[in-house]
Amino acid sequence: MIFVLDASAMIAYLRNERGAGKVAEALADPNNQCFAHSVNLCEVFYDLYRANGPSIAAEALNNLVRVGIVENAQIARDFWEKVGALQATLKRVSLADCLSIALANQLQATVLTADHHEFDVLADQAVCVVDLIR
Repeated sequence: MIFVLDASAMIAYLRNERGAGKVAEALADPNNQCFAHSVNLCEVFYDLYRANGPSIAAEALNNLVRVGIVENAQIARDFWEKVGALQATLKRVSLADCLSIALANQLQATVLTADHHEFDVLADQAVCVVDLIR
């Protein structure tokens, strides 16, 4: 399977929060590919930087890469137009989550997330394939 991890899934994994096991399983399966958009990695970085300082934040990002998360830095016009269209039409969905959704749709992937408040409705509307980790 192909997964796109949003910031909430990566933070849950790094902090060993509820749902971390589901992320660990996705990362451990050699048949899976796991991606994250650069902006979502930035969210993880600033969250950890704010809470624990720059060295812990940098170490955490290095650990995510080490366990198999592939950074996708795509921001070509056709991609950001899709992101912008999602942002314009979806209610209460952050721009960073729209990046995850657009990337998942492009890769025919499943979004791994802990964000029920944004992704429950999107899954029901079939905007993207969603797997809630908790």
